[in-house]
Amino acid sequence: MQEFYKKTVYGLLILLAASALASYVCVSLSYLSAPLLPAGDSALPWRPEADSNMPRPRIRIGQDRRRLSFDFNLSTDTPYVFAAAGLFFTNRDGTPAHVDLSRYTSVTLQAKCSPANTLTLTASTLEKKVSQRGNWLTYRAPSAFFACGAAGTPVELDLTRMETPQWWFDMFKLDLSHQHYKLDQVPKISIGTTFQSPKNVDSHIDIDSLVLTGRDYRYLGLLAVLLGLSWTGFGLWTLRRHTRALIADLKEKLRKDLPLVAYQQLSIEPHRDKEKAVILRFIANGYANAELDLERIVTETGVNRNKINEILKSEFGYTFSSYLNKLRLTEAARLLAEKETAAVAEIAYSVGYSNVSYFNKLFKEEYGCTPKAFRSVCGQPAGD
Repeated sequence: MQEFYKKTVYGLLILLAASALASYVCVSLSYLSAPLLPAGDSALPWRPEADSNMPRPRIRIGQDRRRLSFDFNLSTDTPYVFAAAGLFFTNRDGTPAHVDLSRYTSVTLQAKCSPANTLTLTASTLEKKVSQRGNWLTYRAPSAFFACGAAGTPVELDLTRMETPQWWFDMFKLDLSHQHYKLDQVPKISIGTTFQSPKNVDSHIDIDSLVLTGRDYRYLGLLAVLLGLSWTGFGLWTLRRHTRALIADLKEKLRKDLPLVAYQQLSIEPHRDKEKAVILRFIANGYANAELDLERIVTETGVNRNKINEILKSEFGYTFSSYLNKLRLTEAARLLAEKETAAVAEIAYSVGYSNVSYFNKLFKEEYGCTPKAFRSVCGQPAGD
């Protein structure tokens, strides 16, 4: 069994290390991050484009691809005036593309505004049965607002809780309560002005960082499956190896213990010492008697208590009570292995135990399992 325990400990340590490594990898992969700046390193290619409803737009987007910067001047001559810089997603060849942002739950950005401003971030998304590709007014435009100043403002916006403007519902006569949206077909993200933005003032905006973040719970599901399969497999392997090791151990124990059966020893090697022969023969013939004790042997053989214990100690290394239990349990183990139909209680009584519960307790202490378990494993081959 020592070899089994050693291999089990090694296997457990290896499995723990592998589980920790798999957990670290899967949890790390579940955290999604897609930096959109610098533009050249973005995992989602895009091109900048200005957007405004002014007749003569005064908006300019900077050429520095490391950040998104634009200048504008909102005129009061145009009602509901706005200006925005759009990140239009493209394929690798530069053609327009609709990208799936549904895995991302938030966007973080670093914004600088001169003068201070209140801006909006809009993620236009194609709405089935309503939107027409290329016609931006027909796209749902969920938006979130944020403030920025000259010192630079770190901003985090929840992409799952943005608001769709009311005019869009009015345009298509849609129920205003239908606020749910999916960012699965997004052609562009825009950062632009609001009705609170300053008018007739030269304004400048710098976006130094723009990162989409989210969680991909498929990796956590994969981790759960991997851990479940690996630990279940380890448990089954351990159970199988333990059963084999227990079978081999019990059979080896039986092989070593059989010489302790007194009547077998006496038939093989008669003892020259008369007192020794008398004591061993008396115990061999009477061990099945539940009333057998040391006082009875003293009375029947005439050998004093100390001499009896001395003989058993020198011959077997046991005291009288230990030797008697060893003899009874060894014989019980033999009967359990050979007599498959005999009840455990019947075998307990036949080897000198009147209390079956006490017999079960002693047997488990001796062999590491109950008599029933012993009988079941002894009927199996001891594999490698």
